[in-house]
Amino acid sequence: PIESWVAVPSSWPEGSAVNVTLGCIERDRCQDSPCRERGKCVNLWLDYQCECQRPFEGLDCSEEYVSGRFGHTELDSYAVFMVSDNLTEDFEVSMFVRTRQQRGPLLILANRTSQHLGLWLEDGKVKVQAGHLEKLTAQLTISDGTFHLVSVRIKQGRMALFQSTRKQGEVACGPLQVQPGDRAYLGGLAERHATVSLGGYFKGCLQDVRVNGRRLQFYPLSSTVSSYSLEHLVNVARGCTGDNACRNNPCQNGGVCHPMWDDFTCSCPPSTTGRHCEEVRWCELSPCPSSATCQPIAHGFDCFSNATFDDDSNIMFYKSNGKITRNLSSISFSIRTRKRDSAILHAEKGQQFVTISIQDSHLLMELLTGHDSTKLSLNSQVPISDGKWHSAEFSMVSPSSLSSAWVAVLDDVRSPSSSITTGNLDFLKENVDILLGGFGPDVGGNLVGCLSTVKIGGIPLSYYSSSELSASRTQEEQFIKMSPDEALIGCSGTSVCSPSPCLYGGTCLDLFNLFNCSCPAGWTGPRCELNTDTCASGPCIHGNCSILLPEYEYRCDCQAGYTGTNCEAPLDTCLTHQCGPGATCLKGINSYSCLCPENSTGLPVSVCGNELSNYTCFNGGNCSDSSTTMCECQSGFTGHRWESYIIYY
Repeated sequence: PIESWVAVPSSWPEGSAVNVTLGCIERDRCQDSPCRERGKCVNLWLDYQCECQRPFEGLDCSEEYVSGRFGHTELDSYAVFMVSDNLTEDFEVSMFVRTRQQRGPLLILANRTSQHLGLWLEDGKVKVQAGHLEKLTAQLTISDGTFHLVSVRIKQGRMALFQSTRKQGEVACGPLQVQPGDRAYLGGLAERHATVSLGGYFKGCLQDVRVNGRRLQFYPLSSTVSSYSLEHLVNVARGCTGDNACRNNPCQNGGVCHPMWDDFTCSCPPSTTGRHCEEVRWCELSPCPSSATCQPIAHGFDCFSNATFDDDSNIMFYKSNGKITRNLSSISFSIRTRKRDSAILHAEKGQQFVTISIQDSHLLMELLTGHDSTKLSLNSQVPISDGKWHSAEFSMVSPSSLSSAWVAVLDDVRSPSSSITTGNLDFLKENVDILLGGFGPDVGGNLVGCLSTVKIGGIPLSYYSSSELSASRTQEEQFIKMSPDEALIGCSGTSVCSPSPCLYGGTCLDLFNLFNCSCPAGWTGPRCELNTDTCASGPCIHGNCSILLPEYEYRCDCQAGYTGTNCEAPLDTCLTHQCGPGATCLKGINSYSCLCPENSTGLPVSVCGNELSNYTCFNGGNCSDSSTTMCECQSGFTGHRWESYIIYY
């Protein structure tokens, strides 16, 4: 109302309203994204307000807090700010951190005599400690070359550590006693030796550092913000430029360096690998003979194969190259043999020695080290002389100890530990001959069988000398083959099937230094020498054949009137006759008869006729007492005295 007169736009006199629009139109001030997508825009109807995301600042979030580059070109860097107020009850410190460093100080609040709060890196993780209270360690690492927001909050007697918005942990904490005039150190302390004890000066970038809302600006913004004053800025560069890590060409073997922020990557040529292309993938270059398998090992390669040992082969011997630094605490290999007693490995130096052998088909390790130790003997639990492959390892139970029990593992089965303790095999690092396959020339007891590549302390005793390879071994630690003769590569037994020992068409099976005959039907025995059906040929001419086990012999049960091994001979029943003097023996079947002289009789003669003409009836005939003397013959016989067979057709 104007002087009690109500003025409404519709009744305004013409020309009285200048730059006035009918109605009340509200315009969204955030519609044009005035905060540049760096903050949240709040519409105030006639204006707007930007709630800027960190590390941005200003009315429209157009300003960014300038990062401080610490350790650029490896310079020691730090910054010192003076605290101008009391920091006691509630406290918060936060900052953006970008680094690849694993250790080093981030922020230290301290006075001249004591430290209030320490924030530092250890193993790539943030750690914080208030005074001398319990330390708090983050769960996640931040040393990946990207920015991470790190915050520490102390409130109501608790201190919590955050990375971005994720809490990393919490511990009890009393109030800080930070007073005006105390200092906030960033990146390190002014005293270099004190900084070294904290891991050395920080290398990386810090941005938008805040302590209880006050900024610690290395290079201030044009906008006015609440800040602590900067006292010292030593070798802290503006921005967050990374060092050129490729300036010294860290890539080896022809690798090409590509710079990253405070880091580099190498594009490695074929057959090389590693961060610096320092490791050659030697096996891709085929350095081993075709009979061997190439295996990569640390900083090099070696050629692995089996070898055959026999009574005629030479014993292999090796020596250390003098550059072995590791502890030698194990011997491992695989073996195939049928020999019950033989030597596998032997080495000695003075009173010290190690021997691995086969005794009564069992593996045996004997070891004596030092001057005051007792000889250790360790047997395998099961025999190995069966012609099959067996893996074996003898090792110290406590490899890092000066003296330890030893244990044997055969085919992945662990035996009980030795009751005696002794030292390791480090005496083999020196100028000691290591014999493989026997005790030495003309000693006897050589191994007959096959061995894999033997390893001592993980270092192989290769069967190949350098002259047999197309590239030299590059690893530092080696056992060198000193034997001038080449090993018999591969695993082969003697030619037990040539010529075939199997008889009667048997098939010979080579079972590695042992053969087995697969015999045809009717034959058995180690060489098929035994006929399982000895009656098949009908050896009994006049008798029945039966087989006698277990030797598969036969026996003939002869028919009446025949004798001999095969019943081949007619039985002469008169050989042991008992006919009286002057009588004639007449052969019969399993019996005989006596033809007595005239006017005589007697056993075993059966008289037929009178005393002037008497004779014997043969073959069971009965004397007929008729007027005409005759014999009554049994069926199948005829003749005056039944002495003839009747042959029926």
